[in-house]
Amino acid sequence: FTSIIAATTFLIGFLIVGVISDYKESEKIPGDMAASLETIYDEAYILNKNKGSKVTEDFISYYNDCLKSLIEWFYRKQRTRDIIGKLHEMNNYFAEFESMMQAGFLSRMKNEQSNLRKMVIRVDNIRDMSFIQSGYIIVEILTSLVVIGLLLMKLEPFYESVFFAMTVSFLLIYMINLIKDLDNPFDYSAAGESGTEISLKPLHDLIIRVNEYEK
Repeated sequence: FTSIIAATTFLIGFLIVGVISDYKESEKIPGDMAASLETIYDEAYILNKNKGSKVTEDFISYYNDCLKSLIEWFYRKQRTRDIIGKLHEMNNYFAEFESMMQAGFLSRMKNEQSNLRKMVIRVDNIRDMSFIQSGYIIVEILTSLVVIGLLLMKLEPFYESVFFAMTVSFLLIYMINLIKDLDNPFDYSAAGESGTEISLKPLHDLIIRVNEYEK
């Protein structure tokens, strides 16, 4: 029985180390997305100020729609391929911008477009792929054995044994649920963000800033 508890603890530690590393990487994505999006907006804003035309105005309108769609995509109201398609639409505007702006500025916008595409694909992979599914199955089986074993063991005194069994069972079950929750840090509900989801505050703040710039 002691060996089962030790094995369960080891597996839980192994799983949480794996998901924490991915969680730390995921934590940077909304901020990096906001930075890339704002860089693209800055270049378009400068171009619109210097050489304002229907093309630049249309791009800013498209940009606002793209930003809104990206937020909806995080809440699974938009499909990934639609977001990739919207990012691809930037190329139509970039083709018009070639004769209106310096090559270095346009190159910077294209680089940020590429970075956004990579981050969207990365988030999609994190959401749809679970970390070592077989590891979850094994640790759930071992946890079930530990809980059943604690219930079947005859320990004295009675109240202390009940407290011990409930505490160990609670910790093991809680850790498994926590690991599963951390494994998908972009699992937003319709109500918004809960405790373990990555904050989308950088993107929400970007929307506020863009609205202020356009006033």
